[in-house]
Amino acid sequence: MTGTIHNKDRFLKNISQNLSRPMPRQVTKPAWQFRPQDKTLADLSQDELVEVMKQHSIAIHTDIIETRSTEVNEVLARVIATYGGGEIIAWNDPRFDELNIDLKKYDTFIWDEAKGAENIEVAERANIGITFSDVTLAESATVVLYADKGKGRSVSLLPATYIAIIPKSTIVPRFTQAAEQIDQRNNDSDFPTCINLITGPSNSADIEMKLVVGVHGPIKATYIIVEDY
Repeated sequence: MTGTIHNKDRFLKNISQNLSRPMPRQVTKPAWQFRPQDKTLADLSQDELVEVMKQHSIAIHTDIIETRSTEVNEVLARVIATYGGGEIIAWNDPRFDELNIDLKKYDTFIWDEAKGAENIEVAERANIGITFSDVTLAESATVVLYADKGKGRSVSLLPATYIAIIPKSTIVPRFTQAAEQIDQRNNDSDFPTCINLITGPSNSADIEMKLVVGVHGPIKATYIIVEDY
């Protein structure tokens, strides 16, 4: 959906006058002669990128499990059992059906935008949230999530634990490649309503530089990488 900006010039003029600055000029995107960010990890194969992810997952206290599409249900069942089962909330995502993932065998609530605030209430009390990763950054073991209808942000943020299903083909070296993909989608009608970058369970080291996990979100996270070539 393309939005319309109203009163842009008047708004900027008011700010400029209060700051005693001239109106901003049109910004032209620079063409950089050197782009080292494009080359970092770019020569690695998909399997090598997975190994980079594994190394970084240790630092962010996140488990990584590799599996085939034919075995993903068994792997998912083990992770859910490890997390104690209970109520689950998941995206309304066609990729579950594409991988023949059966969520009906669990106490699963599928995000439904028609249910409004009920979605958030379920996410708050759910033990497990499950989403797919849309782009995955090997350099930092980060999943990039495109929120939209049926794919609420709360699924990955509010439950006690979190599971990200990662199609292996979504793994890229670093945010450079993710930003390029996002830029390419900028004019698409299905551009996400929000883009979240999640690097393992929630944690903070703001107080006395001591790392505390699970301050404001999932206390545990597992990435399930699925071979999808």
